[in-house]
Amino acid sequence: MAEGNIKSHTLSKDKVKKEDLGDTTTVKTSQVKEEDDGDTTTRPSHKFTVDFKTGNKYQVFCDKPLTVLEAIKSNSECKKKMKKMKWEDEKTIIRMGCGDKESAIATHFPGFLVSDGELLTVSCKKRIVEKGQDHKIDPNNKYIFFYIDTKGGHKSMCKINEIVRHFAVKRFKYLCVYGEEGMTVKEALKRDGRFTDDMGEFKLSDNETKNIISCTEKVKNIDKKKLKIIIETEKTVPEDKEGQENQGAANRSEHKPGTKAILDAAQQTGISVKRVVEKSSSDETEEIYELLRQQFPELKEIMESRFTENSYQEELKLRTENFGKIQQSFSEVHRVKDLLKLGRSVCKVVVEGVCTGTGFVLFDNFILTNAHLFKNCVEGEKLQDGINVFALFNYDKPEPNTNYYYFSSKTTFNDFDRELDYAILELNTQAQKHNIKLKKNIKIPPGLLKEIGPVPQNGEACIIGHPKGEVKKMDPTCIIETEKRDQAVDDHLQQYMDTLFIIHSISQVIKDQGIENIMMGGNEADDVVTYNTFMYHGASGSPVFDACCKVFGLHSAGYFYGFPRETKNVIEFARPLLTIFGNFVRRLKKKEDEDILKRVEEEAEANQHLEKVLKSVLNDPEEPMDVDKE
Repeated sequence: MAEGNIKSHTLSKDKVKKEDLGDTTTVKTSQVKEEDDGDTTTRPSHKFTVDFKTGNKYQVFCDKPLTVLEAIKSNSECKKKMKKMKWEDEKTIIRMGCGDKESAIATHFPGFLVSDGELLTVSCKKRIVEKGQDHKIDPNNKYIFFYIDTKGGHKSMCKINEIVRHFAVKRFKYLCVYGEEGMTVKEALKRDGRFTDDMGEFKLSDNETKNIISCTEKVKNIDKKKLKIIIETEKTVPEDKEGQENQGAANRSEHKPGTKAILDAAQQTGISVKRVVEKSSSDETEEIYELLRQQFPELKEIMESRFTENSYQEELKLRTENFGKIQQSFSEVHRVKDLLKLGRSVCKVVVEGVCTGTGFVLFDNFILTNAHLFKNCVEGEKLQDGINVFALFNYDKPEPNTNYYYFSSKTTFNDFDRELDYAILELNTQAQKHNIKLKKNIKIPPGLLKEIGPVPQNGEACIIGHPKGEVKKMDPTCIIETEKRDQAVDDHLQQYMDTLFIIHSISQVIKDQGIENIMMGGNEADDVVTYNTFMYHGASGSPVFDACCKVFGLHSAGYFYGFPRETKNVIEFARPLLTIFGNFVRRLKKKEDEDILKRVEEEAEANQHLEKVLKSVLNDPEEPMDVDKE
């Protein structure tokens, strides 16, 4: 929420006095005009716009002391829309502002504090966001607001998803909280409804001054400040002292030597506690879980907020419906035939002695794959000496019935970009077969450049590649929209509900890998398309097709975690091919490689999406266009 988009108001029966607003260098405020008639039920009329993210926007007028949600429902069109969507107040998130100044407000936030003309983006989640309470706006009160920062901070500072009811609020820069003038910070947070009930004692840190503020501080003293919440962790008791204090407990539990061993084994290997219990033939399951609850007390609240009683069944039903749609789309014979034909251009990429991946013919004898396959194998624009690369085609059957043929790659990259994670290689045109001399020359399959299309915002998709370096496979899947990525991660973690510290560990692992970058509000959220697939290791560089058999993405990576005998992915993503194409053309223009550029233009003919990119880049190369969404 932009700081300048919230107004400071004092409501009084007789008049509105000018208040000392303090330091206004960072927060722009406005004041309410004095009332002439003394009527406190009607305020100077102002309006804001409501967006349900369904296409239409609605203008809402607020001239009475109502909450934001009450004001929205006072609009007949909004009310009708919410009824149609089966809206639930407790599952509502309201966003104001954007970028570094965005914030989420409670549904009971005073409507008159919202600036005239402001845009509110309203969405409804599957789980409770805000504890339902009956809040009324008192026209006699003065309301103060402040911001709780959801990002970063000192290592002792609390992570926002540990103290809120729904993890989705963490994607906002701030949570804007209000309170009456006489309230304490603790009372305001408790009344807010989005924070958990058992926060206990905590402190706050002023973002600007770094001063520490008590939770019993009056809200009037932190008006419009940006703060981080600090929850002190209990100090660890020294080992010798702890041993003395717990001597009796140790003696009482000497007959149960297996519990600690089970916990240690589970923590060291990262496997399910349930599995370790079964393997150890132990009956001490209840004690083990009790110890886990003591070691990870914050996880109980996290899990309760993430996984409500019926959430798994609801999600299972939704997944079944989605799978049915995918199955229907990719079971039609004509579509399967088209994909198989296009799949001829997909190849297994072998970086000899290093790794395997997937690629596909772009045009002529040029293939596209991921740049990360060549990590530590590149010097300048060339492969290091001794590094050989091969592209295997027609690798559709396993040994010994395989009938693949392959082409070697030239050592110089035609294009290489680490940031967009793509590489374009030129193949030598002489085909080879293992230990077999070819009687006739085999041509490289046709390129897929002319089949490139824009990223669909949702719907079905299909990946064709060589997972684990094995024979070519297809995986129909479903695009996960940007706003549903958090939900998808939680749905994946649902399977580990019996081992909460596993969930905690996985969450930390994928966070360290940078998963927050692709989540709503992340710096790459709009630069990738996400989905779930079994094709991850070895499938990097695979083409991703939409339901119309247009290729729109380069399958690039996923966020994974490992068990002793298996590795699993939480969510995977692809880079938009139109973005890669624009970057490729820009570099050809810069290198003045007229011959290849001419071939690219010829291949792009009759493809309106490619022609649009070409026109933009060639006419104005300094201003790259947003080509991944059309």
